[in-house]
Amino acid sequence: MDLRVSNYFDRSKKVIISVNNKKIEAYEGECLALVLFVNNIKKLRLSPKKKQSRGIFCLMGSCQECVVLIDDKKVISCNIFIKDGMKIKVGDFDK
Repeated sequence: MDLRVSNYFDRSKKVIISVNNKKIEAYEGECLALVLFVNNIKKLRLSPKKKQSRGIFCLMGSCQECVVLIDDKKVISCNIFIKDGMKIKVGDFDK
């Protein structure tokens, strides 16, 4: 099921990103956190100490719960906009 609102917005071009080596279609310029959410990727990382799942919370970068890896750098996914060919890692990357 596609959670995007269709036929309401003019979308930019479709691109392919990789999340844990899985190809996902997205639109250039979309918010990464929302692309992950609409693709049912809601567990973005594990907390360092207790290894509890973390995901989208505030959607403005304050809480820093939606951290993912892009090119081995930790970024806040709600502040990142989609570009073609992005390679994203979610999960336990605080080893």
